[in-house]
Amino acid sequence: MSKRIISMLLAGLMLVTIPACSDDSEGKKANGTASPNTNIVEELGLTSESKGASEYTVSVNSALYSVLDFENTQEAEFAVKGLIDAPETLELTDENGKVIWSQAAYSFLDDYEKAPDTVNPSLWENTKNNHAYGLFEVTEGIYQVRGYDMANLTVIKGNTGWIVFDPLMSMECSEAAMQLIEKNLGKYPIKAVIISHPHADHFGGIKGIMAVSDAADSTLSIQEQLSSDKIPIIVPEGFTEHAVAENVYAGFAMTRRSQYQYGTLLEAGVQGTLAMGIGMGQSKGTVTFIVPTYEIKNTRETITIDGIEMEFQLTPGTEAPAEMNTWLPQFKALWVAENCTATLHNLYTLRGAQVRDGSAWAKYITEAITLYGKDTEVTFQAHNWPHWGNDVVNEYLADTAAVYKFINDQTLTYINQGYTSDEISNMIELPDELAKNWYTRQYYGTVAHNSKAVYQKYMGWYDANPVNLNPLTPSESAKKWVEYLGDVDEVLRLAKKDFDAGEYQWVAEITNVIVYADPSNTAARLLCADALEQLGYQAESGPWRNAYLTAALELRQGNQAVNTTTVQSDASLQKEMTASMMIDYMGIRLDKAAMSKYDFTININVTDTGEKHMIRIKNGVVLHYENSESENPDISLTCPKNALFYILQNNQEGVSKAIKVEGDSELLKLFMSNMNQISTESMNFNIIEP
Repeated sequence: MSKRIISMLLAGLMLVTIPACSDDSEGKKANGTASPNTNIVEELGLTSESKGASEYTVSVNSALYSVLDFENTQEAEFAVKGLIDAPETLELTDENGKVIWSQAAYSFLDDYEKAPDTVNPSLWENTKNNHAYGLFEVTEGIYQVRGYDMANLTVIKGNTGWIVFDPLMSMECSEAAMQLIEKNLGKYPIKAVIISHPHADHFGGIKGIMAVSDAADSTLSIQEQLSSDKIPIIVPEGFTEHAVAENVYAGFAMTRRSQYQYGTLLEAGVQGTLAMGIGMGQSKGTVTFIVPTYEIKNTRETITIDGIEMEFQLTPGTEAPAEMNTWLPQFKALWVAENCTATLHNLYTLRGAQVRDGSAWAKYITEAITLYGKDTEVTFQAHNWPHWGNDVVNEYLADTAAVYKFINDQTLTYINQGYTSDEISNMIELPDELAKNWYTRQYYGTVAHNSKAVYQKYMGWYDANPVNLNPLTPSESAKKWVEYLGDVDEVLRLAKKDFDAGEYQWVAEITNVIVYADPSNTAARLLCADALEQLGYQAESGPWRNAYLTAALELRQGNQAVNTTTVQSDASLQKEMTASMMIDYMGIRLDKAAMSKYDFTININVTDTGEKHMIRIKNGVVLHYENSESENPDISLTCPKNALFYILQNNQEGVSKAIKVEGDSELLKLFMSNMNQISTESMNFNIIEP
């Protein structure tokens, strides 16, 4: 099937960063901001406008100046060290003129000598450092383009060409980055691409630097690939499986939640979105994918590429399920992927993902110290800036490992003392010396949320209190709360007094209860928004700031999901779904209630891969039997793998053209017609209201 047809088929199967497209009135949709309680709104002086910082927020933010050493400028110096060239203004657009990446949007940073009252001073420093963009020298022969996307594009000069690490998220951004490299350092062929892990901001821009036809033959040995005229794409073991699975099964929910995490609904500004620890934000270009040609399967595997020796260290289960560091002995340089990022990272990420293992994360960093620490003179990474000097490098690695290990161990200590997840997240604090390091501050991940991830990993969601075995839904609970509270206006008056006293978290909680009981309560919406806004201004974590301010925006103006544009996908990643993945996704998309009375089997013969699958639709459940077939199936299908997308998309015409159907075709049509539970419309669900 052609790329155009595949792209059309996959309209509902895009990456987690695809924008919402509809505000259909069915399901969890925006409720607007109806105003039946105008009197209490006026009485409390509530308005829908964004506010400045309160005196309490000013006090909280100002206090950081006595906590952190703002005279320690090592990170700021490292952020600009080695600058070779940068355009005076950086704003990238696509062929239609849509802005897909902008550093120009943050030009206001130059207008302030110190952090504005509406910004946490620590986050302000990180934002200024992430605003440093251009082409930088890491060490002679290793260069990075930073600030052209969320991640960095890194190149190493071999004997005859470039070795590229992590080609960004959007192909338009990686193309611009390579143009900057070629302008200053010369145009050379790409000899290999190395991708550290399967998150889209590290592979999505690959078609900006090479074509699919440029990729080496994956059936050849790595040496044969390197000696061919093609480009090997080298990744850690399990890369493709994780890249596809993570971005599809929960992709629609992650899309919507990502709008809160990355602040894509917000404007850049001192009352809007800023940096988020690992970059200025998410680019909005085209995400692409080319199937890797070689997997690293063992730590210390060594490959020489264009005269450059590389030793790989696998670090699975750290920042990604499949990840690897790379040691470059000729340069005394250690690529630490996203295992060290000059900020505290996430064991749990706000967009949603499987929790990460803090203990394993620390273990692999200490393993890197053991293997390479005594010789390393510079570490460089997929986000932010390098660190130079053997003493600095080893302290940087050890401090980073210590943070993750402390969170893991201290959370387990508290667990065994009987504390719950919420209690632990409010109790746990890093030791002072670790907390004060600029490169382990909570710009991206937070100690509180990482402790919750550890709790979830070991204990799950249940806190052992039987009251919480089967709680009411938020809306049901909220309605009972409001019923018991009685006079809602009086509750709002009390909440406004608490707001005036700076108790923003409590005010947000109680007013959001009222919103969930009655989304049309304008006073509750506006007061909740004001409280969340102040919490956003105080947040050191960029994603926390984004989440608070996005929630405030939607409380004031209603669901904004339909008004955003984020990155698009060219469907190349989705095309690499295996037949098993597509069958599993059928079960996720299926209307199980509508199919609950049916019990039938389907044999699937996949012609291009030679696979055989049997699925049994049993009372609305899709049971999958790999390498199996029924002797008496109700339906038999024979087709190439990607023709299964026609079934996922209920494309009857496509099925008739691309799939040989034997048996009960009407039953197949019924199955397909109920593949309707996930769509671009459903991804516009509400978050801050029911």
